[in-house]
Amino acid sequence: MSRSWISDALRALVRDRAQRLCEYCLIHEDDSVWGLQVDHVIAEKHGGPTAEHNLCYACPPCNRAKGSDLTTVINGKLVRLFNPRIDVWNEHFALDGPLFKARSRIGNGTIALLGINDSDRLEMRRMLAQAGAYPSAAARSISAP
Repeated sequence: MSRSWISDALRALVRDRAQRLCEYCLIHEDDSVWGLQVDHVIAEKHGGPTAEHNLCYACPPCNRAKGSDLTTVINGKLVRLFNPRIDVWNEHFALDGPLFKARSRIGNGTIALLGINDSDRLEMRRMLAQAGAYPSAAARSISAP
C-alpha cells in the first residue's frame, strides 16, 4: 500500500506507458476483474520514490504476490525480480499460448514468486485466449521475440 499520493496525471502516464497491460503478466486492464494498479517497483519502505521511473502498472495478483520483494531464491541462489523500468520483457519471458516460459533466471524467479503460472491464473488466460482476448495486440507486440 502506497504511503504517498499519486496524482491523476502520473497515474495516467503509468497506465498509458504500459498500454493498459500488467507489466508482468500482460493481462489487459479490461480483462482483469479488479482492474490494474500503480505499483512501486522498488517499494517505498526500501526507499523507492513515487516517481515515474519507479512506477509500473500491475494486476492485483501480480502486485499482491510481489509485495515489497526485490528478489527471490531459486535453487539456493538469490535472483532479482523483473523490473519493468530497466528490463526488456521478451528477454526474460516467452509466451507459449497462455503459459509463461522463462528465458532467464530473472524470468524464472519472477514467474515463481508472482505465481504467474498458478493454475487459476493459467485457466483465466486460457479462457481469454479462447475468446481471442489474450494476448492482446499490445501484449503480442511486447512479447514478440
